[in-house]
Amino acid sequence: MSEENVKVLLCEDDENLGMLLCEYLQVKGYNTDRCENGVAGYEAFLQNQYDICIFDVMMPEKDGFTLASDIRSISPDTPIIFLTAKNLKDDIIEGFRNGCDDYITKPFSMEELLCRMEAILRRIRAKKQAEKAVYKLGKYIFDSQKQQLVFEEDGEITKLTTKEADLMNLLCTNLNDILERNYTLKTIWIDDNYYNARSMDVYITKLRKLLRRDPQVQIINIHGKGYKLVAPSEPKM
Repeated sequence: MSEENVKVLLCEDDENLGMLLCEYLQVKGYNTDRCENGVAGYEAFLQNQYDICIFDVMMPEKDGFTLASDIRSISPDTPIIFLTAKNLKDDIIEGFRNGCDDYITKPFSMEELLCRMEAILRRIRAKKQAEKAVYKLGKYIFDSQKQQLVFEEDGEITKLTTKEADLMNLLCTNLNDILERNYTLKTIWIDDNYYNARSMDVYITKLRKLLRRDPQVQIINIHGKGYKLVAPSEPKM
């Protein structure tokens, strides 16, 4: 899911802010539709497929909380971000109870909104990749849903932790291709700071040890870029 293919529904009744946000997202490559109230937003959602929604809370005709609730009833998995001038704890809790994935209080920077959108979309990509489920890697079989690595010759089963399985799944979806280091950090650890980078190195070392029984299966370093899982190329199961 590249930015160019991501369709955004923006509902913001403030004309100036709405136009600025819409233009900013379009410049960043996101296909963005803007509506000025919740009723128009709901009609637009019924007529189009959107990958992510951004709703102002205080809108005429139908507020953002009601709009989110209506959309959740027909599309439970569409991510929603609320924009609001309210920053009271009760309002934030109500936002999450109404099904939002994130909550941003005004004023905010457009860069912050973009970063939060990208974080949500990365999680969605990772979830979709996990749905591919089972990979044949030389003498190993990796089941991402069961979080298991099986060595076929003797049937040995190794149960992976969630992070180990998430990292293994990213490597598998990029089999025999480069998995970029920063993308991996932001997808699994959310932040690419030094401590998370060191943590990822530890997990890579652990996975290498788990794969050592088949010399055809290796995780190699690609200097300055990331990692590559190298294994005999076989169809996904």
